[in-house]
Amino acid sequence: MWEVFWDWAWQRHHNVLSWYIRPLFLIPYVWFAHRRSVTGMLVTLAALGTSMFWFPAPARVEPWVEEFLAAELAYLNSPWTAAKVLGTLAVPAFLGLLAVAFWKRSWRWGVGVLVAGALGKLLWSVLEAGPSGWAIAAPALIGLAACVAAVLIGVRWRARRHPEGGRP
Repeated sequence: MWEVFWDWAWQRHHNVLSWYIRPLFLIPYVWFAHRRSVTGMLVTLAALGTSMFWFPAPARVEPWVEEFLAAELAYLNSPWTAAKVLGTLAVPAFLGLLAVAFWKRSWRWGVGVLVAGALGKLLWSVLEAGPSGWAIAAPALIGLAACVAAVLIGVRWRARRHPEGGRP
């Protein structure tokens, strides 16, 4: 049963729309961290976790997508080494640092964590998948730009709403 679901989800993950939407979940995640809503953060993480299979499987898969996802699948199926454990722990560490930065309302630290996360994902992809790892460059960098823009809009909105610098 698990294999049937996994195959179904994995085929849908070949739709690059899921690659572009995933970084956008960081916008509500940081909003909920800023609002100190653990429930909102958890709901956002649940949506993020399922977003890989929201879109239909593509009728035609580009070779660069196939090559990158083959490398990603090989990584997922590889034995658990110390390096793989550390690399895997980087994801919850990123999400934790991002939450803390915005929970404490430090947008500068938050933007720094966003930049480090996007560049880290890109670096991991290229190191793990070789040249096909560059396939995620556009989704990662466009997602980063959207997230940073949303943060800066939020900072500007808050400054206009609370000109004295007080916290809501």
